[in-house]
Amino acid sequence: MSQSQLLKNKKFAPFFATQFFGAFNDNIFKNCLMLIVAYHAVDKIAVDTNLLLNLAAGLFILPFFLFSAIAGQITDKYDKAMLMRRIKLAEIVLMSFAALAFIFELYYVLLALLFLMGSQSTFFGPAKYAILPQHLKPEELVGGNALVEMGTFVAILLGTIGAGFIVQQPQYLWWSAVLIVVFAVIGYVFSRSIPSAPSSQPDLQISWNPLTNTYQMVKLIKADKPSYLAILAISWFWFLGAAYLTQFPNYSKVTLQGDESVVTLLLAIFTLGIGVGSMLCEKLSSSRVELGIVPFGAISLSVFGVDLYFASQVNLDHSITWLMYFTGEQSSRVLIDLLGIGIFGGIFIVPLYAYVQKRAAEEVRARTIAVINIINALFMVASAITAMILLGMLNLTIPEFFLALSIMNVIVCVYIFVRVKDFFIRFVVWCVSHTMYRVKHVNLSSIPETGAGVIVCNHVSYMDALLIAGASPRPIRFVMDYKIFKTPVLSWFFKLVNAIPIAPKHKDEETYHNAFDEISKALNNDELVCIFPEGKLTDDGEIKPFKAGIEQIIERDPVPVIPLALVGLWGSFFSHKDRPALQKAPKRFWSKVKILASAPVMPEQISSKALEDIVLTLKNS
Repeated sequence: MSQSQLLKNKKFAPFFATQFFGAFNDNIFKNCLMLIVAYHAVDKIAVDTNLLLNLAAGLFILPFFLFSAIAGQITDKYDKAMLMRRIKLAEIVLMSFAALAFIFELYYVLLALLFLMGSQSTFFGPAKYAILPQHLKPEELVGGNALVEMGTFVAILLGTIGAGFIVQQPQYLWWSAVLIVVFAVIGYVFSRSIPSAPSSQPDLQISWNPLTNTYQMVKLIKADKPSYLAILAISWFWFLGAAYLTQFPNYSKVTLQGDESVVTLLLAIFTLGIGVGSMLCEKLSSSRVELGIVPFGAISLSVFGVDLYFASQVNLDHSITWLMYFTGEQSSRVLIDLLGIGIFGGIFIVPLYAYVQKRAAEEVRARTIAVINIINALFMVASAITAMILLGMLNLTIPEFFLALSIMNVIVCVYIFVRVKDFFIRFVVWCVSHTMYRVKHVNLSSIPETGAGVIVCNHVSYMDALLIAGASPRPIRFVMDYKIFKTPVLSWFFKLVNAIPIAPKHKDEETYHNAFDEISKALNNDELVCIFPEGKLTDDGEIKPFKAGIEQIIERDPVPVIPLALVGLWGSFFSHKDRPALQKAPKRFWSKVKILASAPVMPEQISSKALEDIVLTLKNS
C-alpha cells in the first residue's frame, strides 16, 4: 500500500491525525512559552534566559527518563487505542491549567506544566510506535514510520510558525491560552476513531518502581547488541535535534540579529527538512527496512553542520524580520545548511525506528519503544547539560557549539557503525546498487523472510553478489571463489560479510570440503546461502551449464532453493565484456538491471539442470 493510500486507511488515518495534532499542540505550547521567555518576559524572570531555555528543554524530556519503563508495561498490557484516548483526555486537562497560567503570566507554573506535558507524551510514545506493526503489514512499516515522522515534523513546523505568529500579536497571552485547549480537544476527537489494538501481554504484572523497571528493561535490550546500538543511534539523533532546536531563539537573536520571526523561519526550514528526509526514506530504501542509508544520513549531518559554523560568522548590525533575512545575500547558505541537516536527519532516523520495531518481539515491543524513550530522554537531558557547559561555563558562541556537535557526531557514529557491522555492510551495498546501477526487482517476495534456503543465480559480473545483497530483504551468505576471497585489500570485506570461499576439489580439497561444511552449518542456523552454479563469470552473456554442487548441498540439507536471474549486467562495468579483446560496445556505467525471482523449488524437485532451465526462463522473460 502506498503512503497516500495509508493516509486514507481507516487503521492508520485516525492514528496519524491524533499524533499530528498532539505534536502540533506540544509545539504551540513549548514554542509560545520559549519565545515569550526570550523576547517578552526578560524583565519579569530573574534568571538568565540561556539557562532558562535549556532548563525548559530539560524539564519537558525528563519524564521520558523517569516514567517510560512504566509506560511501556502499561502499553503492552492494555489496548493501545484505549490508552491513546485516555492520554488525550489528560492533555485537555493539562492545557486548561496552562491556559490560566498564560493569562496570569505564571511562568514558573508553566515550567511545571511543561514537565507534566512531557509526562503525558511519555505515556503516548510507546503506544504511538508499538501500534504501527500491529496495524501495518511488514512492507508498509517503513512508509508508515516515514509518514509518522513527516507528520510529526510538519506538525512541529506548523506549530512553530503558529507560535511565532501568536507571540507577535498584541493579545499573545490570550491567543496562546485559547488555542492550546482547542487543539487538545481536536486531538481527542480523532483518537476516538482509532481501531482497537489489543494487548500483546494482558497478564503482565506492572511494577511501579521506575528505577528498577528502567534498569531491567535497558539490561534486557542490551542483550540484543544490534537493537541496542540502533537505539543509541536514535537517541544520538535526539541529542543533536534537541541541541539545535533549543539554541535557535538565541542563535537568531544574537548571531543573526533577527526578531522572533527569524526563529520561526529557522525552525521551519529545519523541521521541513526532516519531513522531506523522512518521506525520501521509502524511495531510498525500496519500501523495506534499509540500514544502508543510515551512515549516508550520519555523514551528511556532520558535513552540513560544519558548514553551518562557517556560514554563521558574519553578524548583521541591525534587527531584521524573517523576510529581510530570507531575501538577504548572506542567508542562503545558513538556510541550505539547516535544510540539509533536517533532510539527512530524517534519512538517518526513520530506518532505525523501523528496524527496532521489526526486530522487537510483539510481546515486548512497547517496552522496547519505552527503552528508546528512556535513552532518548537521557541523551536529551545530556544535550541540555552539554549546552549549559559549553555555552555557559566555556563561553562558546552558538556557531562554535554547532561545530562541536558536528565533530561529536562523527565520533559517535563511527563508534556505532564499527560495533555493528551491518550498518557498514549495508551502506557499501546500498551505495553500489544505487549509484552504479538502476536496479528493478521482480517477485523478490519469493525470498523467505525466515528459515533456511539456497539462492541460485546466473553469474554475469563481479558486482552480482552486492546487487543481490542489496535486493534481499535479509542477510545472505555468499559462496565465492577462494582466489577472489583472498584478493588483497578486499579480503577483509569478504570476511566481514561472512562469505564462504570454495575451491575446485582437485586444486584445494580442504577448502572444498570446508566450504560444504560451512554451507551446511549456515543452513542449519536458518540462514540464506547464495551460490553461482556456473562456477565462473559468463564470457559471452549466456548462461553456462550449472554444476552439480547444488545437488550435493540439498542432499545434505534438504531446503528450498530460490532461483534468481540477473538481466542487464552484461556489458556493464565489472563484467567480462569490459575486456578490450571482447569489447563490442561502449562501456555503460549507469546500467539498467533487473533481478527476477522464481517461486521456491522444493528439495525433491531439485536438479542442476532443472534449476538452470528456470534461471534461463527468468532471464529471457
